[in-house]
Amino acid sequence: MSLLMMAGAVVAAIVVLIVLFKMVWRVAEPNEALIISGLGARSKPIDGVDSLGFKIVTGKGTSVLPGFQVARRLRLDSRAANLEVNCVTQQGIPVKVRGVVIYKVGDDFVSIANAARRFLDQQGSMDGAIHELFTGHLRSIIGNLTVEDLILNRERLTSETRSSAADEMSKLGLVVDSLQIQEIDDETGYINNLGRPHAARVAAEARVAEAERDQQATTREQEAERAKAAVIRDTEIKKAEYEGQVQQAAQQARQEVILKETRNAELEAERTEKRLESEIRKPADARAYEQVKLAEAEREQRIALAQAAAKEVQLKAEREAEATRILGEAEADAIRRKGLAEAEAIEARARALAQNQEAVIAQQLAENWPEIVEAGAKVFGNVDNMVVLNGAQGVEEMLAKALTLGGTGLGLARSLLAGGNGQPQNGAGEKPVEKPLEKQIEA
Repeated sequence: MSLLMMAGAVVAAIVVLIVLFKMVWRVAEPNEALIISGLGARSKPIDGVDSLGFKIVTGKGTSVLPGFQVARRLRLDSRAANLEVNCVTQQGIPVKVRGVVIYKVGDDFVSIANAARRFLDQQGSMDGAIHELFTGHLRSIIGNLTVEDLILNRERLTSETRSSAADEMSKLGLVVDSLQIQEIDDETGYINNLGRPHAARVAAEARVAEAERDQQATTREQEAERAKAAVIRDTEIKKAEYEGQVQQAAQQARQEVILKETRNAELEAERTEKRLESEIRKPADARAYEQVKLAEAEREQRIALAQAAAKEVQLKAEREAEATRILGEAEADAIRRKGLAEAEAIEARARALAQNQEAVIAQQLAENWPEIVEAGAKVFGNVDNMVVLNGAQGVEEMLAKALTLGGTGLGLARSLLAGGNGQPQNGAGEKPVEKPLEKQIEA
């Protein structure tokens, strides 16, 4: 809480200081001077002049004690005062002069002090004072000049006026920036009459000059008309020549056009012929040529295919003949080899029978035993019911008797022997059995 109070007090103190500073401090603008009077408002001696009794401040700020000192502003910018003076010239001719004076308070402290003493509280009365001052000087100066001087040498009038009013202006603390005489009038018409002789002379000279110019203009117009007629004649001649040339050129152009059209027609006919040649005749010839070439190619293709087929048939026949020959040779060689093998087998069997006939027979029986058993079993083929006694022994005896009674075994053995060597057994002179083995078994 105490901190807030302290902060508030500081802020209030700062605000009070700012307000007091604004109340005390005054700043002079660039176009004004501060005139400070009161307690302690003294300026230093300037240019040997003692203290003025007040303080002058320009272009900066200064402090002014409220209640003890007063600060007032004196404007230093330019002012304008209009002049309108009725006076009489050296010739006794009354004239009215109108002009303008542009003035201001001087920039030095002496001028500012003089102006402050005279116009500080009455700055609006400066224009009236300037008007009265310059009116008196203009009257005195114009009284010593003629109207011609006023008209022809206004610079003299302005310079003499400024020079004569310089002392008074300095005492007032003012300086003249510009003095201009704008207009000089007279009620008697003296100024207008001054210009009449000159105006008449100028008018006469103007009329003479105008007549001369008219004469010259007429002469030049006539010359211009003649030149114009000549130009028109030459123009008509040139126009006729030009028209003739144009007609001739047109005829030549028509002839050239006809020649170009004829040439274009010929070119068009040639182009049409070439187009027909390129678009109809040549494509037709190309198609005919293509058809001929295609037919020839097709014929040659068929011939080539036929030749290839004939060649293939020939090659196939040759291959088949060669294969037949090789097959025949192979079959003949196989038959020959088979015959040789059979002959060798027969010869070997004959040798074996000659050496051991019983062993050969036993071997033959062993190799053909299934056929033998099948042949013995056919004996019971027509039997519907059969009773066997003594079990397995009875079956064996029955089969042995069947084989014995049928004589199958003996006949089979004989046939095997007959097939082995083709000779009768035991030298009995019996003929070889011609029936096959199966037929023998069935018998």
